[in-house]
Amino acid sequence: MGWIYIGELLLLAALWGASFLFMREGAPQFGPIPLMMLRTAIAALFLLPCLLWLRQQKAVVQHWRPILIVGLTNTAIPFCLFAYTSLFLGAGFTSILNATAPMFAALIAFVWLGHRLSKAAVAGLLIGFSGVFVLLTARQGPEQSVQIVPMLCALGAASLYGFAANYSKSRLQGVPSMAIASGSQIFSALVLAPLAWWSWPIEPPDNSAWIQVFILGVACTGIAYIMYFHLLDRVGVGKAITVAYLVPVFGVLWGVLFLQESVTVVMLIGAAFILFGVGLATGMLKLKKLTWSRRSSYPD
Repeated sequence: MGWIYIGELLLLAALWGASFLFMREGAPQFGPIPLMMLRTAIAALFLLPCLLWLRQQKAVVQHWRPILIVGLTNTAIPFCLFAYTSLFLGAGFTSILNATAPMFAALIAFVWLGHRLSKAAVAGLLIGFSGVFVLLTARQGPEQSVQIVPMLCALGAASLYGFAANYSKSRLQGVPSMAIASGSQIFSALVLAPLAWWSWPIEPPDNSAWIQVFILGVACTGIAYIMYFHLLDRVGVGKAITVAYLVPVFGVLWGVLFLQESVTVVMLIGAAFILFGVGLATGMLKLKKLTWSRRSSYPD
C-alpha cells in the first residue's frame, strides 16, 4: 500500500474518530435523534450531487429495499445509539466500544452465513469480548459509576454495523458503492425526520453546535464515505478494514486534546484486548490455519 493510501487511511480514521468528539459535544444540545437526523441529512445533500454525476440514482430506486435496511442498520439506529451513549461516556471510551464492530461482523457471518472461523478467530472473539467485559466494569462519568446501559447501547450499535456489513455483502453484491452510501443516508434522514421533529430541543442550540453538526455531516460522514469506498476500490477490503484499529486511537486522542478526557489503565487494557481480538477475528493476525465451520462446504 503506497504512502498516498496510507495517508488517506489515516485521514479517514481521524475523521471517524472526530465523529465521537462532535457527538459528545452536540448530543446534549440537540438530543441524539435530532443530531443524527441532521448528520444524515447533511451527508445526503453532500453525496447527492456525486450520485447524480455518476448516474447511479437508478440503482437506488431499483434496490431501495435492501438499501433502506442498510440505512437503518448501518446508519440511523447505530448513529442514534452512539449519540445516546455519548451523553454518558467520553468520546475516546465510546470509540473503543465502536472498534468491536468487526468482531460482531465475524460472529454474525459465522452464525448467519456459515462462514468459517479459524481457531485463531475463535480465540480472537474470546479475547475481544474479554476486553469488552473489562470495559463494562469500568467506572465512568462525573459520579464514577458503571454506565451499563450506555455501554450496551454502544455495543448494540457495533453489532448492527456487523449485521449491515454481512447484509450488504449478501444482498447488495454488485450494487454501486455510491448508490449504497447516498441511498442509505437519504433513507436514514427520511426515517429519522419525524422522530427528530417530535424530540426537537426546546432550547435552541448555539452557533457552535450548528457548526459542529455541519462538520459532522460533511466531513465525518459525507467525505469519509467517499474516502472509504475509494480505499475499498484501490487497496481492497483487507487493507481498508485496518481503519478499525486507527479510529479508537484518534477518538481517544481528540477526546484528550479537545475535551480534556483522561485515559485510564482500564481503558488501555480493554482497548488492547479488543484490538488484538479484532485482529485475530478478522484474519489480520495469522496464527494457525485450522478451521471450525458450521458448513464445511461454504467457501472462505
